Amino acid sequence: MWKPKLMLADCESVRKNAQDQRREMGVWLKCLRETQGLSQRDLANILSLEYYTFISQLENGRGKIPSSRYVEWANALGQEPRSFVKTLLSYYDPITHDILFGTKAQAH
Repeated sequence: MWKPKLMLADCESVRKNAQDQRREMGVWLKCLRETQGLSQRDLANILSLEYYTFISQLENGRGKIPSSRYVEWANALGQEPRSFVKTLLSYYDPITHDILFGTKAQAH
């Protein structure tokens, strides 16, 4: 089946946008960590992570925090869990975030 090249370009654009979102999330997580005065190793220890490099990966826009650990991460970073998860969702899934919390959702 023939697909126009525009479709491929659109997919690349979406992927790049998602990567940009993850990088921004990483900057936000790093800021939260540094505000708490924690090194990556400190945070890994608080969260009982085997490898502190997982923190580095997240801060560089790679990987995701498992949803089962959101509350632990929020607490470790001195954040209210609901607000923390809402912000994470804005980075991980901005379309769903906008539907739930954006101006479009408020109009209904």
